[in-house]
Parts: sequence; structure tokens; C-alpha cells
Amino acid sequence: MQTKLHALTRTPAPSIANCELTHLQREPIDYAKAVAQHQLYCQALTNLGIKVTTLFHNDFADGVFVEDPAIVLDEVALITRPGAASRMDEVPTLATELARFREVKQMTPPATLEGGDVLCIGKKIFIGHSSRTNQSGIEQLKQIAKPLGYEINVGDVQHCLHLKTGCSYIGDDTILINPQWIDRDLFHNFQILEIDPSEPFAANAIFANDQILYSTSFPRTLERMEGLGFEANTVDNSELLKAESGLSCMSLIFKS
Repeated sequence: MQTKLHALTRTPAPSIANCELTHLQREPIDYAKAVAQHQLYCQALTNLGIKVTTLFHNDFADGVFVEDPAIVLDEVALITRPGAASRMDEVPTLATELARFREVKQMTPPATLEGGDVLCIGKKIFIGHSSRTNQSGIEQLKQIAKPLGYEINVGDVQHCLHLKTGCSYIGDDTILINPQWIDRDLFHNFQILEIDPSEPFAANAIFANDQILYSTSFPRTLERMEGLGFEANTVDNSELLKAESGLSCMSLIFKS
């Protein structure tokens, strides 16, 4: 019997044009197009068999990237302290919503940690040490997760925003990775599929209900995946990519 999954999302705000950018040059964002793409994204999650709850944007410029302010494990939800101070106002509404599903714990200063730096594969948790996630944040997550039986693995994030900007789990014990940004050795017990070098942002994907959701923006890497037998459902997030977005950062997916 397939586990029922739930996803929290948040609509893009009109202020998304003022979002935080770290590794990209700012480009104009067509707000109407971003909203339309987000709606198609939520429908794509629904098509994977996931129940989607969409929160109001509250004019949070980065609020659509709902994954970052929380880590949701099977046993508990951890409200993080985003590494970008501008995002702290997103936390209360998300904590209130997650309290419907899990016991909620709060990360405390001086910790910073963003969900984009946390990749959970069963009882293995991979954490990226990045410009948004510091050592204190890593230690606080360890203190919560280890007693629950999780194995913690930590690696450095280079030249990109988050761990999951540079790698994703796509099923069949396989990691899709940009080896220029994430060290392959972090995943030494997994099969490795490298992205096409011409598509550096192509390593982000969602794996849920034994299915892959992937961006239409990276056809060469998609061809590599398909050549190895991986089938992917695709969605266009090209406008949201201008906000340094990956597919995974726009939802918090967890067992109901």
C-alpha cells in the first residue's frame, strides 16, 4: 500500500521580483507567468498522488520557496532559522500549519539552516554546509534526528545556493548530481548520474510516490536520465528559475 503524501506550497508574491539572489544575476520576472507556472506545479504534485495545501503568499518575496523554513521528518517537524534574515517572517505561519500534522520543535540562535540543504532518503539525512546553513544548525538537526534513528551525513556546498541545487535522489538508489558543486563521495553508497555539463542547475528533482518530477528546462540531462531507464513527469518552471528556484524548494512533502 502506497504511503499517502501531503505537500505544503505557498503562492508566489508580487514582490518575488525582490527575492534573495546569491549566484544569479537579477532578471525581470513576469509575475503572472510565475503564478501560472506555480499552479501547474501544484497540479503536477497532485498528479503524483500528493495532497496539496497551498498557503497565501503574505507578500513574502521568497515565500514560494516554502521548503527552506522547515524540516519535516516522519516523527517531528523542525522549524529552522533561515540563513537569509529577510525570510524570518515566513516562519510563524508555516509553524502553525505544520502543527496540524506533527509535533513542532524550534531551532534556536545562533543556528541557521535551510531545508534546501537537507536531503532525506529513508533514514539517511544528508546536510549541506552552505552559506545558508551553519555548523550550529547542523548540530541542532543532528540532536533531534539521531535519537530517532537517522544516520547523518554532512558535506560542503560549493558554488551554488543549497545542497539540493546540486543533487537529488531520483529512485533506484541513484543520485542525480552536479559534481562541480557537490562532492560525489558524499553519496558513496549510491549510484551516481551526472548532469549534462551544459546544464549546471539540472540536478534538482522531486522523487515522490516512486515517481520523478523534473523541469522542462534541462532537456539534455533529461535525455541522460531516460537513457538509463528513468521516466520523469515534467513541468515548466522557467520563470521561477529566475528566482534561483528548484522544483523541490517550492513544496514541503511529507507523510500524512
